[in-house]
Parts: sequence; structure tokens; C-alpha cells
Amino acid sequence: MPETKQFPCKQCGAMLEFEPGTRALKCQYCGMLNEIAESEIAIEEIDYAKQLLELQLVQPKTDATVIHCDGCGSESTLPDGQASGSCPFCGRAVVATSITRTVIKPKALLPFAIKSDRAKASFDQWLNGLWFAPGDLKKHADAGGLKGVYLPAWTYDANTISDYTGERGEHYFETQSFNTMVNGKSVRQTRQVQKTRWHTAAGRVGNQFDDVLVLADRSLPDDLRGKLNGWDLPSLVPYADDYLSGFVAQTYQVQLPEGFEIARGIMEQTIRATVRSDIGGDEQRIHSLQTQYNDITFKHVLLPVWISAYRFKGQTFRFVINGRTGSVFGQRPWSAWKIGVLVAGILFVILIGLLIFAASR
Repeated sequence: MPETKQFPCKQCGAMLEFEPGTRALKCQYCGMLNEIAESEIAIEEIDYAKQLLELQLVQPKTDATVIHCDGCGSESTLPDGQASGSCPFCGRAVVATSITRTVIKPKALLPFAIKSDRAKASFDQWLNGLWFAPGDLKKHADAGGLKGVYLPAWTYDANTISDYTGERGEHYFETQSFNTMVNGKSVRQTRQVQKTRWHTAAGRVGNQFDDVLVLADRSLPDDLRGKLNGWDLPSLVPYADDYLSGFVAQTYQVQLPEGFEIARGIMEQTIRATVRSDIGGDEQRIHSLQTQYNDITFKHVLLPVWISAYRFKGQTFRFVINGRTGSVFGQRPWSAWKIGVLVAGILFVILIGLLIFAASR
């Protein structure tokens, strides 16, 4: 088993856990706060191409105590000295194993800013705001099993140069004549019709990208993972083991090159918007686009979330709470009865309206 790092309390010697919202470890027995020393190491970007070469040639290895869940496929590290536990993503019982693999260590992280009690309050508020939820949902949905998890992510920087060809569309109006019936008679009238005149366009545009974020986890469902955004990345702090004390750290499952391909897709949206702006006019068509990516750098960072799940009528519903803001994103059941009542009410109102209209003619 790899050696685990423990943090004893300076006052009583008990093991410490990171206290969300602070830069200190708190003793769960005597309550003393043990400040985390402020790092003098700057959070530096890593050269992407150089790192890929090192991974291929040097193959750096590190021992990691991880839990692998056969239920959802997640892999997480365990707290110090713990050999078994439950999966933070789906709740299934798991046992730790010692494995050796090629890893890129985190450079930075966002520490937890909210405690579990505030996260639970955010969940209760989210639950109360659900429309068309079953009436007895609150009896079953419980955030008591919250687990604090650090999710892995990549951030990418790049300077891009894009050559494009396309067309610029400029609107103009033509007057057209048409016949219409007025008081039972055919009357000749005119109207303005919009048309578009197209012109060939070509050019080169440049973009600078900073901290394009790609979540490197596959354990969360797609509908939840896609909503985890809006992180305050300027608040990143240099990585230190102290911040992980009392929490679980997820091992990245999206590899560095795969993450960059996802980042390229995100960047392309901005690149296309820049191209359309450069083409100008009222409408734009992009026929070809070739982009060169330069000065690519990256960071491996950890993001804090509170995770749990609840069961309702035989189904498992998972939810995640942003460990910085308390924002809740979750799966939820729907009440077919309540939706049916709403649809019936709408149809009734439409029917009454049609009857009133028919009676007035």
C-alpha cells in the first residue's frame, strides 16, 4: 500500500480535516484550527507537447490507493488509512486496491468554500422548488449522505490562427405586387420582400484562449456533468495535500490528449463566431476553416463538489452541489398525475374559449 499523509493536530494530536471556507485544517475533537501554510509556488501552465512526450518516453509512475466502482465505473482515492467505503457517485460498497499508473499530478485546486450543512440546505431549497414533483418525494429525498469530492479537470490555453473561406450576405428589399380580397373585391397591393445578395469572403483571424475547462470525470451522468460550469478559476490555489484531508479525490478518466480534443470543440465555437464577425454583413456562410493551435499549455486542477443520491420508487436519482457556490444540479422524478391535471386544465380552457368564440358568431 502507498504511504498516506496524515495531519495531526498541534494541540491534541488527533487527525485533522480541511475546514471548508477557510485555509485551515480543523480538529474534530478539540476544535483547534491549524492554518495551512501559504504556498510560495506559483500556479504555472505546463507545456502540452512537452508533457505528451514525457508521458510517452519517461512514463512517470505513482502509487495511488483507489476505489474502483463496478456500478458506475468511477475511481477515487480514499481518505488516509481507509481501506474500504462507499462510492461517492452511486453509493455502492467498494474496497480499495493499490495500483501503479501513469499520472499527471494536480497543479492547483479550488478549496471547498461551503460546509456540508449549507450544502444540505441548498439541496432542500432546490427540492422545494421542483415543479410537478411527486407529493411524497420529500419523504424519500435526503441529502444526509453527502460526500465531499474533488473532481479532476483540465484547463487549456492556446493561441490560434484560422484561415477561412465563405460568403457575406447583405440584405436588400424589393417591392412586389400581389392581389388580395378587400370587401369582396380583388385589390392590387404592394409589399416589401427581403432578399440577400451574397459576396465571396476569405481571411485570417486570431484568438487567444485562457483556461478552457474540460471536466476529466466520467462517473457523473452526462446531464449533470454538462451543468458543472461557472467555476471561479482565478481563485485557484497551488495544490497541497492538506486541502484533501477529510475528502475524496477522483482520479481523472479523461486523458490529456482526449481532453484537448474536447477543448478544441469548445474553442471552435468562439473561432467560428470570430470568423462570422470578420466576414461581416447581415448573414454569413463558412465554407472552409483551417485552424493552427500554437503555444498550447495546460493545468490539471481539482474542483470541489458535494455528491449524493436518493432512491424513489425503485429508482436512483443522483445530484451534485457546487462546493464553491452551493448551486444544485440533480436528477428528479416527475408526477404523471400532476402533469396530467395541468394538460387537462389547458385543454379545458381551450375548449371553453372555442365554445365562447362559436357562440359569438
